[in-house]
Amino acid sequence: MTFNALTTTRRSFLAGAGLVIGFTLAPKVFSASALEGVQAGGDKSLSQINAFIKIGTDDTVTVLSKHIEFGQGPFTGLSTIVAEELDADWSQMRAVHSPADDKIYGNLAFGLQGTGGSTSIANSYDQLRKAGATARALLVAAAAAEWGVPAAEITVEKGRIKHAGSGKESGFGAFADKAATQTPPAEPKLKDPKDFVLIGQELPKLDTVSKTNGTAVFTLDITADNMLYAVVAHPDHFGATVKSVDDAAARKIPGVLDVKTIPQGVAVYAENTFSALKGRDALTVEWDLSKAETRSSDQLTADFAKLFGTDGHEAANTGDVEKSFGGNGVQTLEADIVFPFLAHAPMEPLDAVFIKAADGSVDVFNGAQFPTMDKKVTAQVLGLDPEKVRVNTQLAGGSFGRKAQFGSPYIAEAAAVFAATDGKRPMKHMWTREDDIRGGFYRPMYMHRMRGAIDANGNVVGWDQTIVGQSIMAKADLDETSVEGAANLPYVIPNLRVISHNVSLAVPPLWWRSVGHTHTGFAVETFMDELLQKVGKDPVEGRLALLSKEPRHMETLKKVAEMADWGSAVPEGRQRGVAVVKSFGTYVAQIVEVSTGDDGAPRVHKVWCAVDCGVAINPNVIKAQMEGGIGYGVGAVLFDAVTLGQGGKIVQSNFHDYRSLRINEMPAVEVAIIPSSEKPTGVGEPGVPPVGPAIANAWRRLGHGAVRRLPIVSIGSV
Repeated sequence: MTFNALTTTRRSFLAGAGLVIGFTLAPKVFSASALEGVQAGGDKSLSQINAFIKIGTDDTVTVLSKHIEFGQGPFTGLSTIVAEELDADWSQMRAVHSPADDKIYGNLAFGLQGTGGSTSIANSYDQLRKAGATARALLVAAAAAEWGVPAAEITVEKGRIKHAGSGKESGFGAFADKAATQTPPAEPKLKDPKDFVLIGQELPKLDTVSKTNGTAVFTLDITADNMLYAVVAHPDHFGATVKSVDDAAARKIPGVLDVKTIPQGVAVYAENTFSALKGRDALTVEWDLSKAETRSSDQLTADFAKLFGTDGHEAANTGDVEKSFGGNGVQTLEADIVFPFLAHAPMEPLDAVFIKAADGSVDVFNGAQFPTMDKKVTAQVLGLDPEKVRVNTQLAGGSFGRKAQFGSPYIAEAAAVFAATDGKRPMKHMWTREDDIRGGFYRPMYMHRMRGAIDANGNVVGWDQTIVGQSIMAKADLDETSVEGAANLPYVIPNLRVISHNVSLAVPPLWWRSVGHTHTGFAVETFMDELLQKVGKDPVEGRLALLSKEPRHMETLKKVAEMADWGSAVPEGRQRGVAVVKSFGTYVAQIVEVSTGDDGAPRVHKVWCAVDCGVAINPNVIKAQMEGGIGYGVGAVLFDAVTLGQGGKIVQSNFHDYRSLRINEMPAVEVAIIPSSEKPTGVGEPGVPPVGPAIANAWRRLGHGAVRRLPIVSIGSV
């Protein structure tokens, strides 16, 4: 069997023998080996790597990233941490995805191996520093033994090992094999942060060149001889199942090989993608709607509203909220805010390649955000021992949470499609853009009821917030992801109550970039802005007065106000809005400048962004993530909604009716990173939450009224 894009990728991964280091809770040395999938004849030339670092004979240092690289920068960030402690030169550094292994590569924030919650750097910082420092110590020990000199006299700088007294010097590769035989230190010595050389520098991303010259390999690029191509017909209603299928017309399409009903729908197998899609179009499927969601989005909104005022799950309750609303001279404000379902819409739709080896084992190639879960589910569906399944994580064209699914339902579908074949041919399972937009696992629809009380002195003294929506965690009790950013309100308000209601829908929910903060950040920051405006307080100064117990909030807000020269004259026809949100341990404040466009919609001209994410590993990546999060958030708040129409049928299908921000609509963005010695926190998600409320606040100050329903621009006017 011949592999095309696959072969090049795996050979580059295996280049050079040498030192391999792995970590669990304590440093441990493993033998040099590597996971290799099926090659010609089903031969496996290499075994699994249990390691974070591989040093080649050519002096290259390969970091095995336990986190998927889908544009957010872990290849670069994790390699920077390793290179710093290893004293490597940046030109030596490489990165690849690690094998699927919870014991070695588990995310320290939540146990299993996975990427999410903006934890890639935060959970790996200490771990990868130790990995780099241990590798350095082993190389030094090997050199000392070879040269017959004290290890204490050896220095390492920019990838060169030196002994000044003897004049001896070497690269890493010459000592890699010997270093692997040395005993690693129980506690490797770490650098004092003041001595960092690479951390904090704007180093170029390791994956930029391959992604710009076309050599980067994504799942879609992987092909094999005699490959099957499969797509699945899904229902237009969530919760519907197959009742009957007429596949006669589909089977007449040239290139169509077979049609099979699976639990998720109807699979069409073909010699190529085009034939598979044409075959699917020719199917006649009758769907059973007896367990389907048949309410429209408007009906859901009405049903959500019925829960206000009923008993829910108490997320926060301090002081006496009801009493705060009844004092003399108290002014009150109320608002209901509706948030739609949101699709993730990554540039690369879901796809996977399955290849069965002669020994019955199976290789899966996909952009695996939870690789060990994908492995487990594949094994279950195919009836295999998990050790017979190898998940080979590929670069992915975005995710925003889409691939981070407990239970791996997409891989379960792909595995079911593969299981329905005899397994003799490799198979690529693909979703189209329409499949993805209509595929569910959305950011849930939410509704907030807000009540605020302001005393006679203009102080916010009462805050009452009720949130209705699905529990992403499928909990019957309080789901923290529904109330994060609201239950832990940063503002000092003496009387605070937050109530949450979980609703059950057939629409499958999932976290979406910044999870609960996608809606709580908007509700909190727009409502706070309205309360401050009601009593004539400045949006920045008013917030600062309420953030006395949150110094990092305050400093971030002060910084962005300084950047935007807050209080200075605004160009005619424009207004500015502000918001500050802490999510995933990172503090982000943003100020936007907005006008009314010729089409009557908001036109966002400029965004100033201040971010405090602790130690800034790579400012280049941090700025890129803030910029990307801002673009993602602007598009969502202006245009995005998945709606259920009459009878619960999904309305949207592609970018023509589920808009992404266009390049000519992207605002100018200025980012400032606040210096910090705190442990690093995530940046993949925190850039998103503040931009929506900041836009809405500016829009309101332009005279368009408060935003009570998102998106701001209705679908019909796009």
